[in-house]
Order: sequence, then C-alpha cells, then structure tokens
Amino acid sequence: MIKLRKILVFFFVASLIFSLTACKKPVKKPEPIRKPKMEMPKIPAKISRGENKEPILKVYVVQKGRIEEMPLEKYVEGTVAGEIKNDWPIEAIKAQAILARTYVLNFVKTKKSKYKGADISTDFEEAQAWNPVNVNERIKKAVEETRGVVLVYNGDFINAWFHSHSGGQTALSKEGLNYKKSEPPYIVSVKSKESARAPRDIKNWEVSFTKGEVLNALKKMGLGMNDFKEVKIAKRGPSGRVVTLMFDKTHVNAPDFRMAIGSERLKSTFIEEVSFDGNRVFFKGKGFGHGVGMSQWGAYQMAEEGKKAKDILNYYFKGVEIVKIWD
Repeated sequence: MIKLRKILVFFFVASLIFSLTACKKPVKKPEPIRKPKMEMPKIPAKISRGENKEPILKVYVVQKGRIEEMPLEKYVEGTVAGEIKNDWPIEAIKAQAILARTYVLNFVKTKKSKYKGADISTDFEEAQAWNPVNVNERIKKAVEETRGVVLVYNGDFINAWFHSHSGGQTALSKEGLNYKKSEPPYIVSVKSKESARAPRDIKNWEVSFTKGEVLNALKKMGLGMNDFKEVKIAKRGPSGRVVTLMFDKTHVNAPDFRMAIGSERLKSTFIEEVSFDGNRVFFKGKGFGHGVGMSQWGAYQMAEEGKKAKDILNYYFKGVEIVKIWD
C-alpha cells in the first residue's frame, strides 16, 4: 500500500511539472543583427559601360602625344608597373593595384584632366606614373586577381594616397601634403615597419641646397624673399614630420617647400636637422615621399611576413571597405 502511494505521488508531481512547463510560451529567438546594406560607389557616367562592367578610359598618352581609348584595367597595369617594382611580393603589388584602380576612379569623378578630351593621362605630374614596358606576368596577375576591387569609405572612393618609405611612421594628410580639405577620417598616423631591403639613401639621407636654389624655391611659392640669414624648424606634426620651416621670421609650409625645391632631392619632410652656413642650407632626414597612406616598403615588409593585400590596406587606411564593383 505504501509503495502504491509513493508511485501515485510521483506521477502526480510529474504531471504537475509537465502542466506548468507546457503552459509557458516558447522562448522567442532574438532577431539576427542585420547590418545596413553598404552603399556602393558609382562609376562616373562618362566612363561607365553599365553596371558590373569594366569602364573604358580616354587616356592622353604623353609618350605618343595623343588620346587612346583603353579598358581601365589595362591602364591600371601601366600605372602599377610605373609605381612599384615588378619583382616585389605579389600581395604588395596587389595592394598597389587596388590603390591605383581607386585613384583612377576618384580622379575621373572629382577632377578634370588638363589634356582636352581626356579622362586622365599618363603624365605623372597630373596622375600616376605609367610604364607599360615594365608590365610582366607578375603585374598582370596582381591586376587580374584584384580586378574591379577598390577602396571605399562611406560609399565613395577614397583618396588612395601612397608613398615609398615612411621613415617608420605615416603622416596625416594635412601634415604630409598640406591637404586643404578636412582631414579624411580613414587617414591615420601609424607605425610602419619598413623592409630592410629598402635602399639606404631613403632610410636616412642628407642633402644641401645653395642659397640661390632656396630663394628660387621660395619665389615659386610666391613668397618673393630676396635674402635670409637663418633657417630653423618651426613646427612638427603628429608623426614628427616638419610642418613649418622658418626663414628668418617668415613661416614656410614644409610640404609645399619640398615640392618647390624638388621632391626627388628633398626626399621627405621627416627632417631631423636643418642648418645654414651662409651659403648652403643642409637637411638631414629619413624616408621618401609625403608619408600619407600606404608605405610601399612597409607593404613589402608586411607581404614578406605573410600578410595579404587586404591586411596591408586595412592597416594603413582605417574604417574602409574593400569592394568589387565590376566582374
């Protein structure tokens, strides 16, 4: 009798628990987090051949003195071959190809070629260096494997800046380029480990200019100085680069001065020392180029370490999207 009672009690409790749990509403699964669809950049109408199709460019070829029509990817091959060595690690070349393609589209969208009737040119002073003679299988592979891929921020093409050697730290655009617009949010100053294979004369360098050369550069800048007795560093930017030089009491923008005096000779504004002996101005510094965006020798090092093109670009440009806009 006692045993039967225990069995009845067990079944009663079990049925009670079942009835209580069965009455509960099923737990609703949380809605998945849906990211808003990214706005894709629009290919400029004047070069577009339709959605997902490779654009056609009207390129003024300086070497031939005429405008030629060519697929955008063909033009990109020439610019990559002009801006980076064709025997570099493939992922560094691929990063360069994505930047080159982005640069072209941004140029066509926001600027006008100085060559009438052209979308862009092979004039490196207007756009990028262009050297189709150096196109080899490695360049072709890098361009083909990144076909249609560009860098985008907030649905638009970025300013695809790059330089040769950062000297160890990249620059903001106002600091390195005297950029006149607001600082792009995707441009940051980051430490950059440069490849040990980089030439010695761009890692660290010294150069001097005659007083006459300096005065001519200052005149090019519209300053019209006839003499100076002292040169010194007046202001540095976040990366340590010189933003302002002082000639006597005249403030001179360092990036602008570099372009006026010759950017191949005054290799960067990462100037460590400046002095003047009455006849010549002496500069001691490091790195090569304006320092903004991707460092090519930094990309070389990252590729050697096994990083992919997307890793390289995401390191030098923050918050960007890497997207494919044609097949």
